[in-house]
Amino acid sequence: MANHKSAEKRIRQTAVRTKRNRYYRTRIKNVVKAVTAAKSQTEAQEAFKKANQYLHKMVSKGILKKETASRKVGRLAKFVNKIEG
Repeated sequence: MANHKSAEKRIRQTAVRTKRNRYYRTRIKNVVKAVTAAKSQTEAQEAFKKANQYLHKMVSKGILKKETASRKVGRLAKFVNKIEG
């Protein structure tokens, strides 16, 4: 257990950040899954639009790196384009 005030504060901060990051990671997985689980191309395109916006929002918040979001968006776009209308 922590013996210093600063270490105790660090433990509290880490707990808050861990909880927040877990939420963001789960949300990212869910928006990606919504695109891949879409049945029609129009449904996939709508889900892709939302996923694209959300992933870039996570970049601006510092949750994802720019390249990671770009890679995910690129793979999702490739998937959506493969679906036949």
